[in-house]
Amino acid sequence: MKIENHPCFNGKSRHEYGRIHLPVAPKCNIQCNFCNKRYDCVSESRPGVTSSVLTPAQSMAYLNDYMEKSDNISVVGIAGPGDPFANAEDTMETLRLVRAKYPEILLCIATNGLEIEPWIPELVELKISHVTMTINAVNVEVATNMYSWVRYNKKMYRGEQAGKLLIEKQHSALKKLVETDMIIKVNTVVVPGKNDFHIDDIGNYLLEMGVDVQNCMSLKPIKNTPFENIPEPDPVTMGRIRLKASGYVEQMSHCQRCRADAAGLITDKCIDESNPLEKYARMNINPSEHRPNIAVISKEGFLINNHLGEAYEFLVYGKDEKGDAVLVEKRPAPEPGSGNKRWENVSEILKDCSSLLVGDIGPTPSKIITDKGIKVWRVDGIINDIVPLAINGGDLTPFSKSEKFSCGGGSCGAEAQVAHNC
Repeated sequence: MKIENHPCFNGKSRHEYGRIHLPVAPKCNIQCNFCNKRYDCVSESRPGVTSSVLTPAQSMAYLNDYMEKSDNISVVGIAGPGDPFANAEDTMETLRLVRAKYPEILLCIATNGLEIEPWIPELVELKISHVTMTINAVNVEVATNMYSWVRYNKKMYRGEQAGKLLIEKQHSALKKLVETDMIIKVNTVVVPGKNDFHIDDIGNYLLEMGVDVQNCMSLKPIKNTPFENIPEPDPVTMGRIRLKASGYVEQMSHCQRCRADAAGLITDKCIDESNPLEKYARMNINPSEHRPNIAVISKEGFLINNHLGEAYEFLVYGKDEKGDAVLVEKRPAPEPGSGNKRWENVSEILKDCSSLLVGDIGPTPSKIITDKGIKVWRVDGIINDIVPLAINGGDLTPFSKSEKFSCGGGSCGAEAQVAHNC
């Protein structure tokens, strides 16, 4: 059942069974030298892109609607657009919600492996059936050339330290994963001159570890990355590499480089434009268990009318015993002058808040705070009108000034990929 009904692990089922990816994990903990993620490139199919990032609750609203109109979805997966376990709380909450609502569905995770290990016991409890881990090197020298940095336990590693740490964490996690009942696939991005000569070493390692399937993926060069001038391996070269790798581990040959918000059959269009994610990203859904509060900035404590950059304090609201919105406390805002670190500090100050209601905000702080799992709402109105709605999942559209998240200029195309998706 597990292999047969998973279209990404079994090529024979890709025309019959579909999958849906829930994009709840925006942050990544490694920087691959071929990766430059962008948002809202709806015409392309590649890992690491999504038209919107959703909260766990928003993703369930989206999933429920999709399941009502589709009868061929066999798999729900989380594959970014960053790494699921760089966003572990939202990832795990989403998996719990999906498993509770759809007990028979296959659950799938795609990760770089850096931070998955502590969560393996609960993944087993949740009956995650398929895990994909991207392994581009099993040698520190090779890994050093593949990654710019690795971030682990709030510390940044570069060079050999980064390569060594990632290999060690991947090995430890993979060892535990193969001991479970999960089907384990490894993605390997083939980069000419960087790791293409390393395929035998990787294959032999995967054989020894007991991995089920490998997917050798060709580099897709993208502008403004260290590997932008390295040519994509041609089909003949990739054919030889996959043939060589097949001597060690069964190979996947039908990968479509799925988006982080892919839905439907893998042979379908990139995304379902008739049901845009933006609609769900704009939904105000009840705060989650680990983020029970809502934060507001105001000039005088009556209106939501202040720009985040001018905020001197946050008004934090929660629920009383009756479920009514109440002011929990006032928290001082960080002082200006620290650049983007200021917005990181805001995210930390508001880490128990599901939403931040502001009069206005710039694109950079909005993205940084959103990437930390806090939904940012640009609204205009009276606190006592808006906060009770927000705290109880009401419709904020009449007050909202939110704008669509765009990827900006430059060429998108199918030019890039991220090292933890299929």
